Order: sequence, then C-alpha cells, then structure tokens
Amino acid sequence: MASVKKQGARAAKSAPVKSAPVKRRDRERTRQEILDIAFEEFAENGLSGGNTDAIAARANVTKRLIFYYFNSKEELFTAVLEMAYAEMRAAEEDLHLEALEPEAAIRRLAEFTFDFHQAHPQFVRLVSIENIHRGRHMASSRRLKEMTQPSISQIAKVLDRGAAGGAIRPGIDPVELHMTLNALSFFAVANRHTFEAQFAFDMSSPKARAQRRAETADLLWRYVRKD
Repeated sequence: MASVKKQGARAAKSAPVKSAPVKRRDRERTRQEILDIAFEEFAENGLSGGNTDAIAARANVTKRLIFYYFNSKEELFTAVLEMAYAEMRAAEEDLHLEALEPEAAIRRLAEFTFDFHQAHPQFVRLVSIENIHRGRHMASSRRLKEMTQPSISQIAKVLDRGAAGGAIRPGIDPVELHMTLNALSFFAVANRHTFEAQFAFDMSSPKARAQRRAETADLLWRYVRKD
C-alpha cells in the first residue's frame, strides 16, 4: 500500500503542470491605446515633460513595450502627431464640398475648421508644442506631408470651380487660403486665455463661439468672392 502511494506521488511530481492560458494582446489595439494616452500626456505636458513611465502605467504595459512599438519617445511623439492630423483630414474628406455651390462650400469649410479646433483643444496644444520644436517631427514624417495634399486639392477645386462660374475671384492660392482659415480658427483656441485676460473679452461662452464662427465664415467668403 505504501509502495502504491509512493508511485502515485512520483507520478504526480513527474506529470507536466498545465499553465493557465496566456492572454494574447491585440497588437493594433494595444498600439492604439498607447497612442491615445500618449496624445493626452504630450498635449498636457509637452514632449520634454511627457513621461513614458506615466504612459506605460496608464496603458497597463511596460515601457519596453512602448519602445518596441515606437523605438523612442521622439518617434512616439511623431506617431501621435500623425494620428491627430489623420483624424482632422479624415473629417475633411466627409465635407463633400464638390456637391455644394461655391459660397456654401467655402462657408462649410470655414465652419468645419472652426468647429474642429473648438472641439479639440488638445490638438491645438499639440500643434503649438510641435511649433516650439520648430516642426522637426512633421518635417521628418512622409505620412504627415502626404496628408496635406487631399485637403489642399479639395480647396483648389472649390476655388477653380467658383472662379470658372464667376462667383470667386481668380488667382487665390489654396495654401494661403488654408493658412488664413486655420489662423482664424486656431487663434480662437490657442490664444483664448491671454486674450480674455488682456481685454476682458468673452471667447468661451456658446454665444461668443457662435458669433466668432459666423464671423470666420463671413470673413473667408468676403475674401474669396468676386464683387
């Protein structure tokens, strides 16, 4: 009887131990979670102040895994920029400006751009931070450069169509127009706090935003229209 017990004990020791099934991470989901958290971290604290340990902790991953996906903090920041701009460019493609009359197309473009900046103040902060770094991450990203082409092409087509029909004056540079519109929309978010502090001017209430939105659309249309 004792011999049987010993044999059973030896068999139990020699039997392979079944480990619990390892939960495999979805690579794309994990990468996206890191990007989403890094976006918040960089928008709040900048590139220099952004903490990869904090990003790893919030994403529930190791810092080594972050660098596995993105190689370095600088490349992670570039990937965050690419993600942020891709969201804006994708939204621009849904405007379908080609289906609108020139004035309606210009006004929709202006209103969309204004609304996007108002709804995404972290995007504005991120772009401001990249300008502090003199745009070096954008300059190194082929993807970011390629993203601009559909946006400028869309504006150019509206201008060409409007000029051909006599509604828009000819010779307007679509890049210049894009810059002017973004300057108007960007300022309303990026400089809101300093402007309010200097002039005690309301830029934050729904009424103030609606007025500024309408003025931006009016300014852009008055600039391009053929009188």
